[in-house]
Amino acid sequence: MPPRLNESTEPTPLMASPLSTKSANRIILLGASNLTLSLRLVTHLMQQRFSGPSEILAAVGHGRAYGSANQVLLRGLPGINASGLWPQLNSAEVHPTYALLTDIGNDILYESAPEQILRQVEWCVEQLQKQSAQIIVTNLPMASIEDLSERRYTFYRNIFYPFCRLSRSETVSRVRVVYQGLIDMASRRNFTLYEQEPVWFGPDGIHVHYWKRRAFYRDVLKQFAVPGSNNKSASGESRKESGLTWQRRPEFAYKTLLGRKIHCQQPSGWLADGSSVFKY
Repeated sequence: MPPRLNESTEPTPLMASPLSTKSANRIILLGASNLTLSLRLVTHLMQQRFSGPSEILAAVGHGRAYGSANQVLLRGLPGINASGLWPQLNSAEVHPTYALLTDIGNDILYESAPEQILRQVEWCVEQLQKQSAQIIVTNLPMASIEDLSERRYTFYRNIFYPFCRLSRSETVSRVRVVYQGLIDMASRRNFTLYEQEPVWFGPDGIHVHYWKRRAFYRDVLKQFAVPGSNNKSASGESRKESGLTWQRRPEFAYKTLLGRKIHCQQPSGWLADGSSVFKY
């Protein structure tokens, strides 16, 4: 039976998993297009390190921002900070928790001030640290963005952020502030900050090249320490990926479609190994 979609503004109760497997850990994934396109891949690579099944809480989506609501074509989503992930995280059973925060920067093209963006990211980090989570944050791909010509910048800005009118120089200036702010925050908050090299990215400077996604995320996720295993994969590179196929693809807990509010019970997705997916 598929998860029930509810067009009212009232949230529906959480949906029990059809599988009785107990979660070994909790995976928190926050990001936009890059993470959306690689959601199952990232889950697979994380479970190679930590084993599974897992309880997966993901606030993702094309064009997603941490503080700004966004609209892509006909679909609207709240900012990550305003999503239902946080109440669920605070009410959930305690598990070893591993969090990846990535795709930071969409708020810049939605014309949010750098200081506001940094406050929003730090709020997420604070909530995750209350859960004793291991946290990796990917810094903005500074070198790739600086390398964009005026023509390429304008072309991709008009495609991905059609309402943005920030010039290239103003965008790069704001990116630099957020970039340095994350370095300072990592030192103050004691989380792992991953520097993204230009080699990973396609011509737009912000999306990971399709053929490099597996290598990229493997490089990012090896920054996680694996308790009691000398930082080696808990289940090894030989772990079968068949258990990480979708048994049911997740649906957003809340979105708008043509202005209509749509709710979906969570968890709404499951992987074949029994992992449950809450998508916000």
